[in-house]
Amino acid sequence: MTLSTALVNWADLQNGSDIRGVALQGIPGEAVNLTPQVAGTLAQAFVTWLAAEVRQPIANLTIAIGRDSRLSGPQLMEAAIAAMAALGSRVLDVGMASTPAMFMSTVLPDFNCDGAIMLTASHLPFNRNGLKFFTRQGGLNSQDITAILQLAAATSFAEAEVGGPVVERDLIGAYAANLVQQMRRAINHPDHFDQPLAGLHIIVDAGNGAGGFYASQVLVPLGADTTGSQFLEPDGTFPNHIPNPENPAAMASIAQAVVAQGADFGLIFDTDVDRGAAVDREGRELSRNRLIALMAAIVLGEHPGSTIVTDSITSDGLTPFIEDHLGGIHHRFKRGYKNVINEAKRLNQAGQPAWLAIETSGHAAMQENYFLDDGAYLLSKLLVELARARLAGRQLGDLIATLEEPQESREFRLTIQVPDFKTSGLEVIDQLKTFVDSQPDWQVVPKNYEGIRVACQSPQEKGWFLLRLSLHDPVLPLNIESNVAGGVARITQRLGTFFQSLRDLDSSALGVD
Repeated sequence: MTLSTALVNWADLQNGSDIRGVALQGIPGEAVNLTPQVAGTLAQAFVTWLAAEVRQPIANLTIAIGRDSRLSGPQLMEAAIAAMAALGSRVLDVGMASTPAMFMSTVLPDFNCDGAIMLTASHLPFNRNGLKFFTRQGGLNSQDITAILQLAAATSFAEAEVGGPVVERDLIGAYAANLVQQMRRAINHPDHFDQPLAGLHIIVDAGNGAGGFYASQVLVPLGADTTGSQFLEPDGTFPNHIPNPENPAAMASIAQAVVAQGADFGLIFDTDVDRGAAVDREGRELSRNRLIALMAAIVLGEHPGSTIVTDSITSDGLTPFIEDHLGGIHHRFKRGYKNVINEAKRLNQAGQPAWLAIETSGHAAMQENYFLDDGAYLLSKLLVELARARLAGRQLGDLIATLEEPQESREFRLTIQVPDFKTSGLEVIDQLKTFVDSQPDWQVVPKNYEGIRVACQSPQEKGWFLLRLSLHDPVLPLNIESNVAGGVARITQRLGTFFQSLRDLDSSALGVD
């Protein structure tokens, strides 16, 4: 299918700091707007933008490009490669890759690229795809994406007299080898330096995305038994489960595999491997607050007193765990992986050490790793600690034994039914503040950077809720947690009386009459 770029609404392709669109037909009501021609134009716009940023001729630039397992990936990638080479750039075709590996192509000595493009739409349905862009400074910000889209809309790109070369390279092999060496040095096994994971049975679930390499190219060289690993083969139809560590079916699948195989540990990645989660030998999920707590314990063991930046929907028990038990600082910030990463960078620049930026979604970035949200690096840190704990006769779970977790947790998505949804959503949040002020046992939580977070202090509720405005959709996500049985339902019922009075909001998701 062709789509004239003159008919493209370029702004519709922006999704924060990424570009995402519909690349395949197959879902009613979703028209294709990310064709090979559009992908080629976007790639040329990126190269043109980057040349201006680094003040180099386009012919001097080397750009790496890779993709995940999506069905539309090969065709979009072929068009993007041809388009960039036509401008004179040197292009490295790295084939199947992960999003973190694409950034690493700019810093690995044997690659040293000026920029990189990853074709992915994370865990979205099979018909979607997108582009993520990197320079040596990291992933682009939303204003950079806006500038690239404006170039794509307004510029007719002149082709070079001599096209640039296209070279095939094994980036994921180099990326995996780098991880292996880092893990060997970090574990420093006294008897099995080269194979420090020998004797450990570790299952990988790649969800038919791009993460299958981790089993064969990272774990096996380190000596681990990967028997029972599942869905390692790339398949853009995602036939087994959504490749998403936040998806209950996906987490249940890896948990069941670990228990059935009697494995020591399980790892699960999203499609492009920038997120991950884990499962312990009992099949207990190490995701969301538990994953944050584990990583905080590891980081604060290495960097005492560090600030841990998280997103806004972490549980109440995480703050005393980080601050009272671990001696760190918990800085709860906004949702969005770029938000937590940029906030950690800001704190460091202001003189407040922040070594970890992590979301409940499984995005995690560390100062020691370029503040790159890298699911493989994240889970490699866990495996290093698992191996160290085994050598010391401990369990990995001992690190979070004192973490207080909520008894109940729910998220509701309330739809705003007017075109100017941002203004309407902010008005709802303001009205909710007034409503909360009228409730004697509810209190607005201070130092909140997103929406409104409220502590529910009644003995029958003992929890909190957070209402915020989605960044891009006409939705108000509502997160509710409680430390007592039935507490979420009680908080929901009280909120229902408020939301049902709002004419422009569909609150039926609450199920409150």
